[in-house]
Amino acid sequence: MTLPMSDPTAWATAMNNLGMAPLGIAGQPILPDFDPALGMMTGIPPITPMMPGLGIVPPPIPPDMPVVKEIIHCKSCTLFPPNPNLPPPATRERPPGCKTVFVGGLPENGTEQIIVEVFEQCGEIIAIRKSKKNFCHIRFAEEYMVDKALYLSGYRIRLGSSTDKKDTGRLHVDFAQARDDLYEWECKQRMLAREERHRRRMEEERLRPPSPPPVVHYSDHECSIVAEKLKDDSKFSEAVQTLLTWIERGEVNRRSANNFYSMIQSANSHVRRLVNEKAAHEKDMEEAKEKFKQALSGILIQFEQIVAVYHSASKQKAWDHFTKAQRKNISVWCKQAEEIRNIHNDELMGIRREEEMEMSDDEIEETTETKETEESALVSQAEALKEENDSLRWQLDAYRNEVELLKQEQGKAHREDDPNKEQQLKLLQQALQGMQQHLLKVQEEYKRKEAELEKVKDDKLQVEKMLENLKEKENSPARLCASSQDTEYPLEKTMNSSPIKSEREALLVGIISTFLHVHPFGASIEYICSYLHRLDNKICTSDVECLMSRLQHTFKQEMTGVGASLEKRWKFCGFEGLKLT
Repeated sequence: MTLPMSDPTAWATAMNNLGMAPLGIAGQPILPDFDPALGMMTGIPPITPMMPGLGIVPPPIPPDMPVVKEIIHCKSCTLFPPNPNLPPPATRERPPGCKTVFVGGLPENGTEQIIVEVFEQCGEIIAIRKSKKNFCHIRFAEEYMVDKALYLSGYRIRLGSSTDKKDTGRLHVDFAQARDDLYEWECKQRMLAREERHRRRMEEERLRPPSPPPVVHYSDHECSIVAEKLKDDSKFSEAVQTLLTWIERGEVNRRSANNFYSMIQSANSHVRRLVNEKAAHEKDMEEAKEKFKQALSGILIQFEQIVAVYHSASKQKAWDHFTKAQRKNISVWCKQAEEIRNIHNDELMGIRREEEMEMSDDEIEETTETKETEESALVSQAEALKEENDSLRWQLDAYRNEVELLKQEQGKAHREDDPNKEQQLKLLQQALQGMQQHLLKVQEEYKRKEAELEKVKDDKLQVEKMLENLKEKENSPARLCASSQDTEYPLEKTMNSSPIKSEREALLVGIISTFLHVHPFGASIEYICSYLHRLDNKICTSDVECLMSRLQHTFKQEMTGVGASLEKRWKFCGFEGLKLT
């Protein structure tokens, strides 16, 4: 099917104004030499796929560009363009997703076939709703086809060659608001919103960190696995998290209390390792600081040498032989080197000031700590003994409950010859006996410590009285001199006969005594040396142990723990040794 056209350039010009290549009904180009990259008229831009005229938005027409409309010949009718001097026809606001146009001013004798013949050049027509009052609604397949149909607004239509009024009319094309168009546009917007939400969700899931693995429920088998992991340094953090989750879930009961206590004890054994690691890292940090300080001082020395070279070159003996440009460069270089040297010097002085402030803070803290520990050491010992006494009572009650449970289970099962239960009963009885003996010892020690505390309080009162008497006797200098001379000779005798050979050893004995006085249950030699290394890195562990073993009335060594947790601990026994000596 083809359309006979008396003037084929008219329809080509109209389609070119829309930004499209002119085609016939069969899809063949009307003009064989049409170039889509060039406009048919001067002032019309080339056609590109991104032009607004080919999409939903109508193409913007510059106001100064003249729009040429010519006669369009169809099979059954002819379209005459409006007067170019008249303003463009008014249109309503474009509804969202508009695919339907309102066409008014149709001839009274116009049929649906004529409407299809005129408007199907704009695109595929889905539906036509014609009214008896010379207007209709046309729904196209795509939104951009509506823009092509609006181009025909204002044309006068004539059916055939008739001049009858019923065969003529003036077309008015405008946007129409249809429910189908709005529904399709809303569906499309919802689909785009779903796609955007899905894309954001996928992006969030991609960026979300992986969730931790779920913690297994408590059982005897899992408990043994976690207990083994707690002993391994590499798996300690994972096992501790599992233990924490079990305790928060409420898995601790009478049956599992011993297992949980052993796991907590294993976790506590890592405290010393962590303290040692911290001390090692602190040592590395101090070494790195020292290396940085040495390197910075070396750089400063080199800067001083360079500045000295510049100053020597600035003297008159050498300065007169340089040109003006060379003198200018040397003076600029000298200023730059002096500025950099001053910056590095300030940095080095700042580091030294920080070290001095840290040392002064440590001394102040040590003096305050010694004063506080001297006053509250005995009170803390008494409180610690009370807590240990309470904990031993609770453990004794727990063991008794365990024995009662085992007896009940044995009576229910009627297995008197079960060797495992008999062995467990024997072990529990032995543990009970040991706990009772230990409890008696702790109670005796508690009573003894209370007596010592009362005695020390009395001694303190006597010393305060003596201090008051001495203050009253300050006016007699002769007596004080005589008393000082008398006290010098026994001190010399005791120094000659004492096991302490130097003032450094005396300082070490005082520091160790203060440290062990704060730890009434004793401390290992490694723990003591880690504290001393904070004061002096040159202290040797063997020398400290030899010094403590020489002073038998001041320090004593005891074995604590059972089985794998057996360790040697040093305790301060100066109060007891004072009575013996």
